[in-house]
Order: sequence, then structure tokens, then C-alpha cells
Amino acid sequence: MVVVALIFIVAPSDEAYVFVIAVLSTGLLIKGLRDIIFYFTMARHMVGGKMILIQGVIVLDFALLTGSMSDVPKIYILLYLVVLHAFSGVVEVLRAMEARRMVSGPWKMKFTHGVVDFLLALSCFIYIRQTHTALIIYSIGLLYSAVMRIANALRRTTFILIR
Repeated sequence: MVVVALIFIVAPSDEAYVFVIAVLSTGLLIKGLRDIIFYFTMARHMVGGKMILIQGVIVLDFALLTGSMSDVPKIYILLYLVVLHAFSGVVEVLRAMEARRMVSGPWKMKFTHGVVDFLLALSCFIYIRQTHTALIIYSIGLLYSAVMRIANALRRTTFILIR
């Protein structure tokens, strides 16, 4: 994510949109297939396992929709990315609020990540007519998301061991 974001910031071009679509579609395809395979191997025996199957099918549908957007005008691609980022930000804020109520984990980091995602989507929507500016804003959001994932991976977590 860091490498792709830096490439978009340093050298934004007209072909970058096709690359964004390809990367996003491939990522969603992998996530959807992973969830479906996880359902058939383990989750069908779990409580709430059908939700994993439904999530996998929906993500797979989004992957196919994203992959088919290569011939549409750039403004629709940017609008799609804005909606995706805004939805992701709102979901992250709602997860943070739930974690705050349940007192489970670092909710402040999730809340900040969700708010920044939503603000980046809003600023990308404001500059949607200047496609290069919107692509740079999207790249900054991608870079921020990558840094947050790295920070989350390096953070100490507590877990309970049951013998």
C-alpha cells in the first residue's frame, strides 16, 4: 500500500486510474474468495458463519463491479472511490464506538482512523473535478491507511490462554 501510494503521489498519470481499479479489484477478489473458502472450511460450523459467507459473496460482487469499471469516465471511478472511503470511515467510527461501549481494545485509534478516512473522502469529493488532485488525496488516504495498519500490527495485544 505504501509503494502504490507513493507511486501515485510522485507520478500521477492518466493510466493510474486503470491501475487503481486493477489493485482494488484484485484486493476485493482475494478478500471475497478468502471469506468464501473460510466459510466452507471452518465457518459453517461457527456461530454467525453464514454472515462470513454473505460478506464474502458481497465483497466478491464488489470486486467484479470494480473490475468492470475500466471503461467508464474517471469521475465515476473517483466517485466510487469516494463512496468506498466514506463507507469505510463510517464503519470504522461505528466499530470504535462499539469497542468503547464494550471496553475492548484501543477505540481511539479506530475512531481517528475512521474520521480521517471520512474526511479524506469528503475532500476528494470536493476536488472531484480536478482528477489529479483527487488522486493525490486518495493516495494520501492510502498511505495513511497503510501506516495505521503497520502501527496496529506492531502494537502489543493481550490475549488469554486457556489450558
